[in-house]
Amino acid sequence: MSDKNNKIPFNEDNYTHNIERNNERKLDRRGFMKTLVGAAGVFAVSSLPWGAVAAKELMGLGEKEYPHKKITDVSKLPIGDAVEFKFPGDHDDAILIRLSDNKYVAYQNACTHLRCPVFWVKEQGEMICPCHHGKFDVETGAPTAGPPRRPLPEIQVKVENGAVYAVRVKRYEA
Repeated sequence: MSDKNNKIPFNEDNYTHNIERNNERKLDRRGFMKTLVGAAGVFAVSSLPWGAVAAKELMGLGEKEYPHKKITDVSKLPIGDAVEFKFPGDHDDAILIRLSDNKYVAYQNACTHLRCPVFWVKEQGEMICPCHHGKFDVETGAPTAGPPRRPLPEIQVKVENGAVYAVRVKRYEA
């Protein structure tokens, strides 16, 4: 056998050995993967509350019913007319439209494109957003023209004792 392979052919201080031997194992591939798995675990645990909220909404458990709010008396709203009101909060604009003797529709009064107010145009039978010429179907709240892609959030109403009440905001459905 020759002595050639048993000798260190170069000095320890050359460029191939410039890593500190005591610290070189601190962040190798295995250490890096452990750090990634640990970070993912911390992220997963910290996002659990948001996941619970999302699951509650997706399973329909989040349908919140607000205190019934009187919008108007039936006798004060002729067929084809509309009235604006606030629901569920004092800063949430909404619109109630009477379509026939017993049919009322109500929507949140903010365009789903850029939240401009939506107006009822009785002569055309359409709900119009004047900002970008968006139009919504009065029967369903679905967009029929313009940039809005999502329907107006519907407010469920109930007629009781000669008055129209807002009951709840229907969840958006894709």
